[in-house]
Amino acid sequence: MDLNLLVPIIIAAALVVFVVISAVRIVPQARRYNVERFGRYRTTLEPGLNFIIPLADRINTKLDVREQVYSSQPKPVITEDNLVVNIDTVLYYQITDPRAAAYEVANYLQAIDQLTVTTLRNVIGSMDLERTLTSREEINTRLRIVLDEATGKWGIRVNRVEIKAIDPPITIKEAMEKQMRAERDKRAAILHAEGERQSKILTAEGTRQQEILVAQGDQQAAILRADGEARAVDLVFQAVHRNNADPKVLAYKYLETLPHLARGGNTFWVIPGELTQAIRTITEAFGDHSRMGAPATDTGRADSPPPEIEEEQGSRELTSGGPPSLDAVAAAQRVAELAEAAVNDAKAEAAAAEGIEKPLDQRARR
Repeated sequence: MDLNLLVPIIIAAALVVFVVISAVRIVPQARRYNVERFGRYRTTLEPGLNFIIPLADRINTKLDVREQVYSSQPKPVITEDNLVVNIDTVLYYQITDPRAAAYEVANYLQAIDQLTVTTLRNVIGSMDLERTLTSREEINTRLRIVLDEATGKWGIRVNRVEIKAIDPPITIKEAMEKQMRAERDKRAAILHAEGERQSKILTAEGTRQQEILVAQGDQQAAILRADGEARAVDLVFQAVHRNNADPKVLAYKYLETLPHLARGGNTFWVIPGELTQAIRTITEAFGDHSRMGAPATDTGRADSPPPEIEEEQGSRELTSGGPPSLDAVAAAQRVAELAEAAVNDAKAEAAAAEGIEKPLDQRARR
């Protein structure tokens, strides 16, 4: 075969292969290619196998239509109370119209960044620092609305806008830390005071209950003691009346009780007015006993009258107020001496008790 014919055939085949390769375009999934013919937009290639005219058509831009994330650099923003804070934002956007994204704006990322900064300054400028730190959701919503309206003609939809960080100045951070520390100390002091208050209340309640129980116990003991004394007195009274005790015995017991009146720390002692009557009764008792117990002689026993006559004469002597015998007088004097000694002992004990109480009162007053 002639070489002059082979060379043109090879060149023609290579040209055909080049044309075929240049005419075929395979677009991946979630991608869009903008095609221009002689410098003018013609169409957008969809994912799959596509054909173009070589040398006449060319692919201008390749765009990704998936949702993308754009994190901007921290931008200084002035709040309503004239504080400068650095705010860092994150954008979630998606290209909905590849033609508009390529031909309506030169650099849609830079345009979105600048629009975010201006909108953020307008929003933060109407808020103070405290509201800015606590109103992130409100700021995000207002930013998303403004950006979505502005980027719609660019073929871009802003799905979400998030504030990543709000950094106030260092001095403000230190002041906020001091304020937080003061708040924590305040809450701790309040909780400690509440605990002490509850403790004191519970202690007072316990003391109150204890005093009430002690008072109730003393009351029950006093009632039982008084009941026992009342029963004892009742039994003594019934025994005295049931046995028909002689007045002389009662008078003797009356005198026997006198020394006990000054015991138990009594500082005021009263001598009863019935003392002389009790002494007189004891004197009569001892006089009767001396007369009844006197020895009798044989002559006297022979000449003495019958017992009935003696008792009648004795009663007449006692009732007539005749002169008492020597034994009766001695017994009466002995009883009077004993009563006077008991009274003196009682007065001495009362004076000693009073002398002890006075220094104690003076020490208590000091």
